Amino acid sequence: MKKAEVESFVEIADEYFNHLRKAFDQKMPTALAKIVGVYRISLHNSQTNDSMDGDFLVIENLLYGHKCCKVFDLKGSMSSRYIQPGKASIGESEVYLDENFLEYITVSPVYLRSYSGSVLLKAIQADTEFLSRNNVMDYSMLTGIDENNRELVLGIIDFVRAFTWDKLLEMWIKKYVGRGGRLPTVVSPELYRKRFREAMEKYFYQVPDKWTGMAHKD
Repeated sequence: MKKAEVESFVEIADEYFNHLRKAFDQKMPTALAKIVGVYRISLHNSQTNDSMDGDFLVIENLLYGHKCCKVFDLKGSMSSRYIQPGKASIGESEVYLDENFLEYITVSPVYLRSYSGSVLLKAIQADTEFLSRNNVMDYSMLTGIDENNRELVLGIIDFVRAFTWDKLLEMWIKKYVGRGGRLPTVVSPELYRKRFREAMEKYFYQVPDKWTGMAHKD
């Protein structure tokens, strides 16, 4: 972890655990990937007497136990969010971006049952409000397509970086340089939250089931 990420996590740690406790106590859905711990490892070379410290964040492996044919890192942005197949990978799985996902669902749409879609959107609403409140942005929705089990694996990751002055500078540079009318990847936490939520609603299609509309019948 970078120093800024460590400082950001320390600042929001109490709020993060309170958010998860509230979700657990009130049986509210959450899409945040669970943090197992943050550790500092110190190495010392006895011959040179040099020392080095490294900070590491351990987070749950959302894809564990799944054989996903496709894995996507979704931010809700179309700005430089396309990777040519075979160009980038994490571990054994290639990880694609938003424009790749739109290309994928054009051929193979991702459908959610009405109830599942409602639970997902409720989780995204609560989680992104918590992140925005704590000045956090640049998070992603890790999305895995498990065709064998006909499952969609989802979780919000990369949420330990706060909106700092370097991000603000980058935002203004991109705004004035111009990107063909597209929103820049880096925006304010609140605008990022809104863009993220709107994109997730469009990415995952909700389809009605036999229970849809039952609550409105006489």
